[in-house]
Amino acid sequence: MASSDETPAPMPRSGGGSTEATPGRAMGIGQKMMDKSAQMLQSLKAVRQTQQHVCTFSLYSHDFTRQIETHHYVTRLNQDFLQCPVFDSDSPNARLIGVEYIVSERIFEALPPEEQMLWHSHAFEVHQIGSMDKSPCPWDDTKVELENLVKSYGKFWCTWQVDRGDPLPLGAPCLMMSPRSENFGMMKPELIKIRDAKYGFSREEIKKSRAGIVEPDKTNPQADYWIRAGRGSL
Repeated sequence: MASSDETPAPMPRSGGGSTEATPGRAMGIGQKMMDKSAQMLQSLKAVRQTQQHVCTFSLYSHDFTRQIETHHYVTRLNQDFLQCPVFDSDSPNARLIGVEYIVSERIFEALPPEEQMLWHSHAFEVHQIGSMDKSPCPWDDTKVELENLVKSYGKFWCTWQVDRGDPLPLGAPCLMMSPRSENFGMMKPELIKIRDAKYGFSREEIKKSRAGIVEPDKTNPQADYWIRAGRGSL
């Protein structure tokens, strides 16, 4: 079985959300009708609580050269805690590749030091990469949300390494990291260009619009452990 530190195979095209390589038979008419009926009759309350769709990037903490576009569907449980199923695209057949939990600075500071080492800070990603809610909303509302997010911390486990070409979720979960300003954590410019062209974003314009968002004076040094260690396992 593939492991999280196995050398990846040539990467397929990213962002397609294709299920062509996923083992299994095509769905028949009967199954489609059953699924549609269930969708209409059941409440599905948990998944219908999703409030935002955020398009950003993530890096494998054990191999910073492996970088992927990720789509986080955000549900807020309270003012200090968010949970996000993460997909490889926003297409109807997108693959669920992991989960991210996001906590406020207040919650993070209360975590044990060994637990804090599994979390990443968001300040650079929000300001410089342009994590972006794809749905239109008033700037004032967006600014408030980003001011909260820039001080938050996330823990993202990837369970399906689609960039490696895995047809199924294989091996142990991988701890993911947020883009950094350091050389080994910097995003590949071509990935940002592809994202911006696809959604009509402009990283430079996003950076300008967020210049007034106040970053924290400093992030907790226990976070972003892999930056100091050069590896993602404890």
